[in-house]
Amino acid sequence: MTNTSAKIVFFGTEDFSLTALTGLIEAGYTIAAVVTKPDSKKGRGQQLIAPAVKTLASRFNIPVWQPQNLTDIRDDIIALGPVTGVLVSYGKIVPQSIIDLFTPGIINVHPSLLPKYRGPSPIESAIVNGDALTGVSIMQLAAKMDAGPVYAAKEHPLNGEETRPELYHALADVGTDLLLETLPQIIDNSLQPVPQNDVVATYSQLLQKADAELTLATLTATQAERHVRAHLGFPKSKLALLGQTVIITKASIADQPKTPLDQICQDGVYLCIEELIAPSGRHMNAAAFLNGYAA
Repeated sequence: MTNTSAKIVFFGTEDFSLTALTGLIEAGYTIAAVVTKPDSKKGRGQQLIAPAVKTLASRFNIPVWQPQNLTDIRDDIIALGPVTGVLVSYGKIVPQSIIDLFTPGIINVHPSLLPKYRGPSPIESAIVNGDALTGVSIMQLAAKMDAGPVYAAKEHPLNGEETRPELYHALADVGTDLLLETLPQIIDNSLQPVPQNDVVATYSQLLQKADAELTLATLTATQAERHVRAHLGFPKSKLALLGQTVIITKASIADQPKTPLDQICQDGVYLCIEELIAPSGRHMNAAAFLNGYAA
């Protein structure tokens, strides 16, 4: 068997999944099927939008399965014969009865150095907490969230300026490279996973729209600036300025205010507003907002 002759069922939904699926296709793996969430309604028009991995799979004539319940595709998986599962940012819990259908189980690409930041928001957590180092782990999927044994991990240093989208893209590349490097050894059983230390495990939380609110009275300026970078895109960072609710997209910190928009934080240091999205939906810098909205 060559390194890429194994059949793979790929589980993924978010844009983070797209890099890994592209890498597997380009490496020559046989993708027997792509499992993704059902199309979802988005935007003001509530149009049905397909996950990006579905669009990519369709371009390569790869079957796409979008079950509401994963047990609905049990027979389809069995019909494929011996098959390996790869999961990258799928967004749904996979029951053990489905995991057991794969050889050697399902391989998961998780964007943290496990057991740190198990759960749904490890990238945001690394930024919010001001970590100097993060990374990606290749693990064997378990029914308990992100608790399976780890095949390999790769570190990725942080410079304290990364935004959520930037770190997502960087770790998607790191994870894909590590997956392609280790997958042949995982499939032929020459690489065995090592159990995690559950005692030191930490967990990230599912982010909600309500997490967009910037409550500066309870945040230091450093914490607020990290919030802006970690929540860029979703769930965003909302603040009331000049009587208007805006979305802050770029900020810095300083001991003294630079413009009338700058806000004092819990520690007496200022969050300096540099760029934002106005109520009109336009992206603009602080000067443009002051010109348009200041009385």
